[in-house]
Parts: sequence; structure tokens; C-alpha cells
Amino acid sequence: MKKILIADDEVKIRKVMAMLLRDEGYEVLAVASGKEAVKALDSFRADVILLDQQMPDMTGMEALQQIKTTHPGATVLMVTAYGSVTLAVQAIKNGAYDFIEKPFDNDEFLLTVQRALSFHEISHELNHLKEQQKENFSFGQIVGNSTKLQQVMSQVRKVADTNVTVLVLGESGVGKELVSRAIHNYSSRKEKPLVTINCGAIPLTLIESELFGYEKGAFTDAKETRAGTFEKADGGTLFLDEIGELPPDAQVKLLRVLEEKSVTHIGGKKEIPVDVRIIAATNRNLEEKVRQGTFRLDLLYRLNIFTINIPPLCERREDIPSLVDYFIAKYNKTMNLSVKNISQEAIDQLCGYDWPGNIRDLENAIQSAMILSENGTILADHLPMRVKGYPRIGSILLDNDSDSNKIKEANEHTERELIIATLQRYDNNRTLAAKALHISRKTLFNKMKKYQLG
Repeated sequence: MKKILIADDEVKIRKVMAMLLRDEGYEVLAVASGKEAVKALDSFRADVILLDQQMPDMTGMEALQQIKTTHPGATVLMVTAYGSVTLAVQAIKNGAYDFIEKPFDNDEFLLTVQRALSFHEISHELNHLKEQQKENFSFGQIVGNSTKLQQVMSQVRKVADTNVTVLVLGESGVGKELVSRAIHNYSSRKEKPLVTINCGAIPLTLIESELFGYEKGAFTDAKETRAGTFEKADGGTLFLDEIGELPPDAQVKLLRVLEEKSVTHIGGKKEIPVDVRIIAATNRNLEEKVRQGTFRLDLLYRLNIFTINIPPLCERREDIPSLVDYFIAKYNKTMNLSVKNISQEAIDQLCGYDWPGNIRDLENAIQSAMILSENGTILADHLPMRVKGYPRIGSILLDNDSDSNKIKEANEHTERELIIATLQRYDNNRTLAAKALHISRKTLFNKMKKYQLG
């Protein structure tokens, strides 16, 4: 039931308005002064407020200003004497939705109130959608209710609007970029760009030109002057992913930019001022890299003013069911599937797996299982072999005539799953994956081709 608050010191007018509105089915509270109206709003959450302009203790205009301060979303109709157009216009400028002139026609009075109610409902819904959109945009893909994840999100909220440099730590696939986006979206820089650069995915010869830009003719392929990521992120946030892979020369220049808040193009001399908030992320131990001499200690001090450490998925297994629901909803939409359920056995196996590739690894597993599922339900058999467990060799050798083939098949299956997990761990960086597997990049490429891994 819609609620309407009336404030008018004329008893007769107050009773007439209340009677008309109650007859329309509205819940009405009628008071005799502006002060009473302001006080009443603490407990009576009115959808529309009618304020008479001329009241003895507090004018309608004064009550309007106080209400808009304490209840900015309130929808107010000002009730004025005939001919008080100037006051009515001023009331609208001060936040009133509209005005009603006394004496009023009953039908016109009810119609004006109805329009005000419709306006209030639409405004309320729009505000709700804006808040929901903000929340979804910031945290929508960060799913889970574990204590450890909530601690991370608490840190995000606290640091978001401080403008300090943030270092986000965590294994590959835990969601470092999502956390960084959340920090940006909750900051005062949210209307400005968030620019992302993966320091480990750009060739060493190009990393400085990507970060700092270059002048025309600075090198062979520099056919025109180009802004770097710092300039593109001016006023906003620059997310430096895999900062641990930044080469030493670029580290020196990055430190200078952080200290002087300006960049110089490669091949240029002019210093270009930049206002950029830095968020860096890595899955490496930067302190160990400092000890090894591959990362500058002074740069580390500059970056880890505030550190957020995202725990791996195996340390917050209680988030897995929520993540599964999220990915099912996501891929039902993007892959035009209609998966509705997942068996308890499948959930138990998912929660029992260690997820070396973390959330990205889980997402790939759910996507694969959804494709294999039948009748709208994911069963344990639909999960990847690495999750549900490889069959023991003894269960594979069913007859002596095919022993060697079955062993070969089991080994190949194991090798394929190992390559998939390693690629996921290193964000599909084949060079790093090959190094981790102790094989050459060419060998890895050939095996990926053999197992149809793209």
C-alpha cells in the first residue's frame, strides 16, 4: 500500500485531502505542521509528501529543504495558495516534484498525486538499478561467501578510494584482475579509464614502448607518435598484471614515473604529466626475485604500499558450489545450453580437487562438463579426468592382448591433462608452460597439436 504524508495547518483542508486519498486506497498520515512532518518521516516512510507552504512553526519551503537533506529520495508536492506561482517555481528548484494550488479540483488533485507516485516509483527503481549495476560491475564475477574471500573484499572496499598503489598477490587464475577492477570501480576514478597491460605477455623489446609511448621515427617501425598506457590511463587506473616479469630497464623507468608522475616517450625529450593510480599484480614471490637480483627493491617498496593476498581456491573450497552455479548460469546463456542441476557426487568431487589452475581451472571444467551433460544435469562422469581421478592401471589392463595399447592410452591421457593444467596455471603462456614442464616450446607446440589443444 502506498503511503502519503500530509502536512497542513488548516484542519478542513487536511481532512479533505486525507479522505480523498484514503478512498483511493492509500495509507495516509496527516499532521498539522512542518516540524511534525519532518519528525514523522523517521517512522512513516512516505512515498509522497504534501507540504502546505504557509505553516506557523516551519514553512513548507523550510520543511522541504530539511526533508531533502535527510531524505534526498523523497518525492514532495508543495501545496500553495492561488497565484503563488513564484513560490511554486522556487519549490521545484529546491527539489519538489510539482505543486498543487488551493483551492483544488478533487480529480486534478488525485491525478497530480498519482503522477507523483509514479515518478517516485520510477526514480526508486532507477536508483536501485544503478546501485545493482555498480555492485554487479564491481563484484559480480567475484563469487563466494568464504571468510577468506570476504576479508579480501573488505580490503578492496577500504583501499578503493584512497588512491594509494596496490599490489595484488595470488596464484594464476585466482581472480587478481577481477579484484583490481573492483578497486577501480569503487574508487573516485571509476568514470576514467582502467587500462590493463600484461607485463609477461609483451616481448621485452616492446614493453617500454607499450608503457611509455614513442615518438615518430624513434625506431624502424615507429611511423607515427603513439601514446603509451600511462597516457591512456591518465586520470584513471593502470593495472600492471604480472609485474614480476617486467625487465630491469623498464623497472627503472617505471620507478621514475611513480616518483615524478610524468612519462617521456621513447625518442622524445618532453616530459608528459600523468595522473595515474597503479594497481600491480603477480603470482611470483617478488621478495625472492629481489634476493635473486631480478627485481628492484626500491620498486617493490613503491608498489606494496597496500597488499592484497588472494588465497587459492583450495583454501576456500566452500566457494566452489557458488562458483559452479555462477558458471552454469553464464554458459547456459553464452553457449545456449539448458543445464539445470549438478549431482551431489559431482559437487563432492569438485570440492575434493585441489584446482592447481584455481578459478579459471574450475571454469574450464564446468564448461566442459556442461557440454557433455545430458537431461540438464551434470554428473560426476561428465567431469574432466583430472578432477574425477584417473583409472588405476590395474583397472585398465582387461586383457593381455592389448596391455601396451592401454598403458599408452593411459599415459597419453595423463600427459594431455598435465599440459592443460600447466597452460591454465601460466595463462596459456606457452614459453612459461614449456619451462615448467621441462620441455622445449616446440615440443609443447607439437604435443598441443597432437592432443588438439589449440
